[in-house]
Amino acid sequence: MPRTDFNQLLEAGVHFGHLKRKWNPKMAPYIFMEKNGIHIIDLHKTVVKVDEAAAALKQIAKSGRRVLFVATKKQAKDVVAETVAAVNMPYVTERWPGGMLTNFPTIRKAVKKMATIDKMTNDGTFDNFSKREKLQIARQRAKLEKNLGSIADLTRLPAALFVVDVQKEANAVKEAKRLNIPVFAMVDTCCDPTDIDYVIPANDDATKSIAVILEAVTAAIAEGLTERKLEKEKEAAEAPAKEEKEAKPRIRKAVKANVEAEVAAEAPKAEEAVAEVAEPAAETAAE
Repeated sequence: MPRTDFNQLLEAGVHFGHLKRKWNPKMAPYIFMEKNGIHIIDLHKTVVKVDEAAAALKQIAKSGRRVLFVATKKQAKDVVAETVAAVNMPYVTERWPGGMLTNFPTIRKAVKKMATIDKMTNDGTFDNFSKREKLQIARQRAKLEKNLGSIADLTRLPAALFVVDVQKEANAVKEAKRLNIPVFAMVDTCCDPTDIDYVIPANDDATKSIAVILEAVTAAIAEGLTERKLEKEKEAAEAPAKEEKEAKPRIRKAVKANVEAEVAAEAPKAEEAVAEVAEPAAETAAE
């Protein structure tokens, strides 16, 4: 069953593209028609593309890897933060920090700095600073939280990038491509889909349109996370039986080795006993 349907996308306004004069010819395969000077996106293709992207994102989540969502435009910020936080994935809704991916260690240092400030606050060290120093540190902490708070638990490079508006987030896409990180994106009729691995042709300017696409892909991610959790629980439940099964051959081998060792150790004694019996018998026979 498709994750979205034609009517659902139609109601959300996913089909509205940009003005014909602003279009990118590379988006031609995804355009259904032109009406009143505006390009109309082929929603049948959008349904297919959403399913393809959702299936790939589900597998990424199931493997335990992270997907970084990027959407800094006003109409996308809130819906991305709310929807993506529900599946515990990192996201960037403020300014894209240059080098976020290509200079990831530096970004991690900034995140650790934020954690250090929190630690000082909790252990009382913060109270020893002057009023001016406290104000400066508080401002620094607020700035770090605004820009990096949503990626605080991103300890390594993401397995994929999900972008809303590839024109606005061009720097993020460039960094991802440089590191061979696959890019999933909502692509409008004015955008170039060349560098996008999973193109979702859709209106990237309307909040409803963004929301319906995000709900579909985050639902797939949630399924992947659930399946991963169930597999881990199953493995944990089967672990004792598996260990016992694997241990039986080892036990049999150890017992066999012990028996053979005991037999080998008793062999000289048996030979001595036979010799003791044999010698008097031999002497009697000689007499």
